[in-house]
Amino acid sequence: MALGVTAQMQNPVKLSVLDQSPVKSGLDAYSAIDETLGLATLCDNLGYHRYWVAEHHASDALAGCSPEVLLGRLGAETKDIRLGSGGIMLPHYSPYKVAENFRMLETMYPSRIDLGIGRAPGTDPFTAAAIRYGSTVGPEHFPNMVLDLQALLNDTEPVTPGLENAQAYPKVDTPPELWMLGSSSDSSSLAAVAGLPYNFAHFINPMIGPEIFENYRENFKAGPNCDAPHSVLTVFTICAETEKEALELSKSRDLWFIRLLRGSPGPFPSVQEASDYPYSSRELQVIEENRKKRAIGTPEQVCEKLESYVNDFELDELMILTITHSKSARKKSYELLYSNWN
Repeated sequence: MALGVTAQMQNPVKLSVLDQSPVKSGLDAYSAIDETLGLATLCDNLGYHRYWVAEHHASDALAGCSPEVLLGRLGAETKDIRLGSGGIMLPHYSPYKVAENFRMLETMYPSRIDLGIGRAPGTDPFTAAAIRYGSTVGPEHFPNMVLDLQALLNDTEPVTPGLENAQAYPKVDTPPELWMLGSSSDSSSLAAVAGLPYNFAHFINPMIGPEIFENYRENFKAGPNCDAPHSVLTVFTICAETEKEALELSKSRDLWFIRLLRGSPGPFPSVQEASDYPYSSRELQVIEENRKKRAIGTPEQVCEKLESYVNDFELDELMILTITHSKSARKKSYELLYSNWN
């Protein structure tokens, strides 16, 4: 497929987006969600493949606590881009209700809905307990919950005794696309056994090697949702006209990361806040080490880094997480990356 005046072939590795709906310093959750709506529309118009929203609870840093609700609005704001959860923290919920929610989304926006699921709580232990409201079904039941959800989405029999006759509604021609998300080898093994496409959170755990996807591919068993393994890496990225500008924008992420290590990152700081912060020598060392695990720079530098991930991990797709305090800089980053990737 020729693209514009360049007459070049489109890069075979598609780009997608993860949006955590960050709350910015000096702004509020309304502004964060409003920015998500605008960014989804932009990415749809640009040609990104998927747009996923995250699930976090009891956070003044990330506003996205209910992907199902947000996806319902995003579907109305966009036309072609696939929409999904990155992800639903399944141990909190009934697989049946999750299946209903995403079948409803599929009914509203046919052939555009992805259901990414994860095992992490996405919050502190006290809030996790409040969400489950006394339920003793915890993360140890996650593998069975995955299989039950898969069955309910595909109109087959769940594996858990007592659910044999359960059927999820509304009925749809094509079930939502079920995905396994993770940041460890355990998730890659489960994705392989369940026959699911797999998205690894490099922005959470960058200390991985090719073996994480080798394990997934070698042990993959075709399932009702996926005939062959599909490997995706989610990478934190900032793209700007110059390397200097990209590094300047990334200062906000540096401070946010230091605060995260202390347990409470708070709203995403401005570049000025980050520049004024009195870092210790150890914190500066941590920042320098962490920067090497991101793709930050000019379009050419970022594309080169992302291509290295594609080659090292034999990826089928890349998912991009970009957060800057400036809304315009964030949009520009996605524009620059997509135009240079394709």
